[in-house]
Parts: sequence; structure tokens; C-alpha cells
Amino acid sequence: MRNYIWSFLLFFCVVSTLFSQTKTLEKGTYITTNKGQKIKLNLLENNKYELVFYSGEYKIKGDSLLFSQTEKAGNSFNLSFKNDKKAQKIKIKFLEPSIYSFYIGTQNGSEPVQYQKLTDIKTKVDPDWINIDVDFEIERADYLYVVYEGYETESKISKYALPKDISEITIKYELDALGDLNLAGFFDKKTNELKIAEQGGKNPLVFLNAKDTPPAVPPSVTPLENKSVLNWTYPGKDALVNEDFGVEVTVDTATTDYAASKYDFKFKVENNLKAAIAATKTAKSKFLIVYADSKNPAAKADFDAVLKDLETQVGYYMYDAYNAQYDVFNYYLATADDKKWLEANKISDGPALLVVNGEGDVLATAKSNLLEKKSELSYYDEFAKKLQRANAFYAFDKIAKNKKATDADIVSAFYKASILDIPYEYETDAVAVTEEVNPKDFKIAKITLDKKEVAQTWKKLIEAHQKDTKPNRELVEAILREIKNAGFTKQFFNEERVFNDTDFLSIDYLLKHYDAIEKMNIEDENGNALTLLKGSLSFEISSALQQNSYVAQEGVAGKANQNKIIAIYKKLIASGKGNFDSYKTYFDYLNVDSENSVDDITFLKEFKTYFNTYLSTEKGNAIERLDQMFASLDTESDYSYNGWNSFKEYHSNLANTAAWATVLKPANSSFIKDAITWSEYSLMVTKNNPYYLDTLAQLYYKDGQKDKAIATQELAVKFLTAEVDEQTAMEIREMLSKMQNGTY
Repeated sequence: MRNYIWSFLLFFCVVSTLFSQTKTLEKGTYITTNKGQKIKLNLLENNKYELVFYSGEYKIKGDSLLFSQTEKAGNSFNLSFKNDKKAQKIKIKFLEPSIYSFYIGTQNGSEPVQYQKLTDIKTKVDPDWINIDVDFEIERADYLYVVYEGYETESKISKYALPKDISEITIKYELDALGDLNLAGFFDKKTNELKIAEQGGKNPLVFLNAKDTPPAVPPSVTPLENKSVLNWTYPGKDALVNEDFGVEVTVDTATTDYAASKYDFKFKVENNLKAAIAATKTAKSKFLIVYADSKNPAAKADFDAVLKDLETQVGYYMYDAYNAQYDVFNYYLATADDKKWLEANKISDGPALLVVNGEGDVLATAKSNLLEKKSELSYYDEFAKKLQRANAFYAFDKIAKNKKATDADIVSAFYKASILDIPYEYETDAVAVTEEVNPKDFKIAKITLDKKEVAQTWKKLIEAHQKDTKPNRELVEAILREIKNAGFTKQFFNEERVFNDTDFLSIDYLLKHYDAIEKMNIEDENGNALTLLKGSLSFEISSALQQNSYVAQEGVAGKANQNKIIAIYKKLIASGKGNFDSYKTYFDYLNVDSENSVDDITFLKEFKTYFNTYLSTEKGNAIERLDQMFASLDTESDYSYNGWNSFKEYHSNLANTAAWATVLKPANSSFIKDAITWSEYSLMVTKNNPYYLDTLAQLYYKDGQKDKAIATQELAVKFLTAEVDEQTAMEIREMLSKMQNGTY
């Protein structure tokens, strides 16, 4: 937790602008002004202080406040509810759960509590772990349990009563204190702000005196009870794997044998730099940490001690068998033979650390010893992900500039850049090495890529693969990420783009190999599923097209894109691959210019096909058919979340829209018979709707069925309610009068 708190806040120690605390800093209560934080600091008598998640003592040393703290206990969850009687299930949004061990439990009456681990839910709903928050649904229940599972400490369990009409729950975990922090503070006399920072961190917390700040807002929902339980468990629960240390704990036994739950992992340390780089290259996904500290006689002993600790940590991560994902780094202790290499990389004396990839490229440097950086050399630390990004940039730049690069090399370069985790914050510096405030911080190497050159290389690659007889797996994944604005363009330039011709050509590639790609989504020849597809390929393409429409340009370019998007939907539907989401977005596009067009022939033709295929009552009961469609929705579809009522209402509205278009425009008159069927359908699904009745009555009248039209319009008037706006209600009544006196 320590790493999470302070890496998230990016604290740093200010040493040059401190003011004297003895005369200007008054005792009292201070409230943090940082967005998203609810932290209070009390400066009390006898040099005591109270901080929301830290408490202890403070003392004045020179111009600084120095703190020592003790751990605090309390309720850690903050919940808020939303209600909707129509909701079928309960949506849950767990905000920024990080890597902590959380569980969600539900209970009806006095039945046993049913628990799910949040990471298991995350893997199901967001297999690529793209989103910071976890969004999912649960069945309705009487009680909700939220659990933070402690490691060798008490687990925190909060129980909440759920209202009968609850539709949404937002959960936020309020951070507790953990570990010792080397804090310092200073008081800014110009702004009356007290700033607290951890030495070596960035961006101090800023406090104002409580008398100058508004009162804190209490949690939205109060739990029925809070309790702390040591070695918390439930029937069928998996053993705990601690994310900080990797130790697996068997929580349902009185004693635990930690040695039995550790894999005996050992680093293979080479005796020369060339061999160390070669071993790193062979591993493909690893980096080499080179430690140079020639003036330190204890360097070898320190090196061995740190590696021993890291071996223990990695062994706990792996549990009982080797797992390559946790084996991130190789290590090498530089010798006198490496002096020239070190000098070439601007390392003249120690201590220093260099991070090297398998090609010998230096990706990061730090003027620090190995012990000081041990905490960053973990699978779970953000530093490893930053190195992966830097390495992907290096690799892509090399491939792009290499005229002898093969097609496979180029595909792989785009693929590796596309699958990187999207960072919380982008660094936009275009210099060779970023400048850091603290010389002990790792300086990550940066590569500047030319946007036009990258786009041109991608275009040539997509064009070259149009004649493929079977899909290239890495190219498919790169395309899918790119059209969803999570691919290499996002990684390289942090941009969301309007689709260009290359994107549409990429989608053509997916459509050409549709069935083969769908098979990839189940299992490839090595047993690996194409987990990027959260639903069907049709759903993924439709979602990408819809997302792109939100950032599309206006004017000629936007119109040209719209026509190309419509063409894609036509291909999907014509091939029989179009699903509900495809049709829905397609209809939205076709209706964009409806008000300015003479007719709606294209839309009405496409809707007729959709209606006859999926909705027509000739093939069964209207509600039953809709229910079958709803059950087959992709799990990521908006309507799978919005619920059955929303899905049903959409289709009755859609049928009425098509029917109403026939009423409004004489040029659509050839569809009157069809429109009557559609309008009657809308009233089967949503009974006694005055808008729908008005549509149907006018269609009957236009079709010569005047008596039936008048009777239907009388029903439209009968079922007018206060929810119908006054203007529309007046028009419906006037329409009845016109039908009755023959002036329609």
C-alpha cells in the first residue's frame, strides 16, 4: 500500500524553499485541498499531530517538520446508491481498486453469503485490464458485503442493506496508513498553505487551516455493521496470495508453512556483460539490470544480498512452479572490464544502475545503488511497464528505419506497441532522455517517432496483406486495438483519430477473414484464445465504428467517413454477420439526414429486412422473439447492461419511427402496408401508447380504412396522459376531428 499511496500522489521533498516553522505555523486543524483526497491534519499541543491515515509525533528540525506515524483503523469503504425500479440487475462500479485483495458478497435473507473475488470479476469483464475501474453487474439481493482481505492482519468487512429498487452502486476504497514514511513539511507564508511531502517523492499534499475550508461530506450510505476479522474466509475460498509480497496464506488452517508455498527461484548471473546481454535477448521479454559500484568494496556483498531478497520475492510470486511473467529482470555486476562501456554511457563512477534490453540498448539509468531501487524491480511496479514502453519505442524505431526488415518484423513491431498498457499519464517530452528532479530516479530513454512515417508504414503493411489467404494473428490484434483507439497511435502519440482510408481497409481485412478470426476467439493452435474479442467480431467492429463517430470531423471529411461507415455496415449485414448492435448503429446513421431528405427509402428497405428477419410475428410471439434476441446479446452490448425494458422499448420505438416516416413523406407511400404491420407491432410490444396509436390511425386512414382509423385515433385521445406534452396532445385531438369531419 505504501507504494500505491505515494506513487499515486507523486510526492517529492522540497529542500530549497522551506520557511521557518517556529514563528509562522500555528497549531490547529488543516484540511487537504488536493482533488479526490479527504485528508485532515491536526497540529496539537505537545508537538502531536493527527493525519487521516497517519498519526504520531512531529518535531521541528531547522526549517522542516519531521513526522513519525502509527497505523490507523476504521471503515475503509465509501458507497453511494442510485435507484431505478425498472432495472433488472444491479450495476456496480468499483473505483480504482489497484492490486488490493477485495471481495464482493451478496446475501438474501439469512442464506449463506456468496462471495466473488474482485480480480476474478475483473478478468471476466475486462480481460486485458484496460480500465482503472471495475464495472460489472450482480443479481438483486438483500445485503451487500464488501471485504478488504488483510495479509497477516485483520480483514475488513462492511455489510450494507440494499433498497428494493436499487440499480447502481459506486464503491470507493479509502486508503489506510501502512508502513513508515519519512515525511517533511513546510509552511508557505504567501498562500497560508501547509505542504507535506515524503523525501524523494513528488507533488506534496497541500493543506489549509480547517477554519478556511468547508466541512467534510459524510459517506452517502452507512453500513449496517463494520467489523475486522483475522484470517477471514468462507466455504470454497481460494488461498490468499498477497500482492505486496507474493506469499500465499492458507487461511482456513491454524498454522501456515510459508516455506512450502515458495518456489525455489534463482537468478542466473553471468560473469561478463556480453553473456548477460545475450541471455537477456534469449529470454525475449526480460531486461538486464547492470549495477556499477567500483569504489564500493562491499558492492559484491550488497549485490548478492539484494538478489537473494529478490529471489525470495519472485519465488513467492511463482508459488510452486516457474512462471515467466514474474521473472522480469536479469542482473549483472559490472567489473573493470566494462569500464569503456560504462564511460560510453556516461557512467564514470558509482553507484549507478543501467537497464539494458536484449539488443544492448540502454533504456534507463539511475545514480543509485541496487538496494535503494529494490522496490521498483518488481513485476507489480510501474517501472517495469515504463521499460516495456521505452523498449517498444526503441524496437519500432529500429524496424522502421531498417530497409531490410521483413514483413514479420514490421507486423511484430506494430503488435508489440499495440498491446502495451496505456499509462495513466503520458510523458510528451521528445528528448533522448527525460530530465528528473532527483538524480537517484531512473531516467527513462525516449524515442521521437514521426507521425507521418508511422502512418505510411502501417498503410503499406495493410495494403500488402489484402491478398492473405488466412489472417495473421498479430496483425489482427494490432488492427483491433488500432480501430478501438487503444493501439499504436494511442501509445505513440496519445491521440484519438478520425478513421482514414487505412482504417477502413483494415476493417475490410477483418471482414474478409471473419470466420477464421471468430475461431481465434475460441482457441488457436497453441490453445490461446483471442481474448481481445469481448463479444463477437461484429460487435467489436460496430463498437469501433460507433466510438469513431464521436470524434469524427464535421463537414466534408465527416460526411465522407459516414458514407464509408455505412458501407461497412452494409457489408456486415449482407454477409449475415450483422448483429443487433450493428443494425442499431446502422439505423442511427441512416436516420441522420432524414429531416433534409425527400424520402427514407434506404432506411425503410433495411428496416424491412431487419423486421422480417428478427421481429415479424409470423415466426412467433413478439415478446418471446425479443426475449430470445435479448438473451443472445453480446455481454458488452449497452442493452445487456440497460436491461430488458430498455431493449423492448428500443424496438417499439424503432418500429414506430419507421412507420411514422411513411406517414410524413409521400415519397415513402409504397411502404404503407409494411408500415401498418410495423405500427401494429409497436403496440403489441408497448400497449396503449398514444404516440404509436396516432401513427397507426393515420396509416389506416391513408390506406382507406377510415372507420378503423377513427376508432384507433379515439384510443390515442383516450390514452393521453400528463406525460404527453401539451402541443402533441392538442395535435392528436385535432387529428381526430379532421378524420371525423373528413378534412384529413
